[in-house]
Amino acid sequence: MTDDNTSQNAVVIERTLDAPAELVWQMWTRPEHFAAWYGPDGASIPEATMDVRVGGTRLVCLQMPTPNGTMQMWFTGEYREVVENKRLRYTESMSDAAGNVLSPADMGMPEGHPTTTEVLVELDDLGGRTTMVMTHYGIPEGSPGAMGWAMALDKLTARLAVHAGP
Repeated sequence: MTDDNTSQNAVVIERTLDAPAELVWQMWTRPEHFAAWYGPDGASIPEATMDVRVGGTRLVCLQMPTPNGTMQMWFTGEYREVVENKRLRYTESMSDAAGNVLSPADMGMPEGHPTTTEVLVELDDLGGRTTMVMTHYGIPEGSPGAMGWAMALDKLTARLAVHAGP
C-alpha cells in the first residue's frame, strides 16, 4: 500500500479504523470534520478551507495554548492526487493567513526543515472497516510533528467512533 521509495525522513502511521472508507475520506476532505480532529491534544482549528481536487488549495489555521498565550500557525498546500475514498496527496507549507508560504527559519523551525512537505493518505476499504496509512514526507520520525500526528489520529479515531455508529 505504501510506496517503495519511503524516505527515512517521514512519519508513517498505519491504523485500522472501525469505519467505512467513505467516512474516513470525509474526515480528511470536509473542513468541518478535519477541523474537529486535526492537530495535537489541546489544539483547535478555527479556520479550514479545502478545494479537494488536483490543483486545488488548502489553508488551515492551527491554534495551540502555550504558557505565553495562544500560538497560531497557518498551513497551506496544494492537492496533488485525489482518488475518492482511496488516496489523497497534498503539499504542506507554513504560511500566513493569506496562504503566502513562509520560510521555516522565519517560523522558528530548526535548520534543514523543508519549506514544503507532502502528506499521503491511503485508504483500503475492508468492508465496513478501513486500513489507513498516513505518510508525512519531510517530517522525521520521533519529531514533535510525528507526536502531533499520533495525537491527531487518536482524535480522528474517536471522532469516527461517534460518526460511524453501531
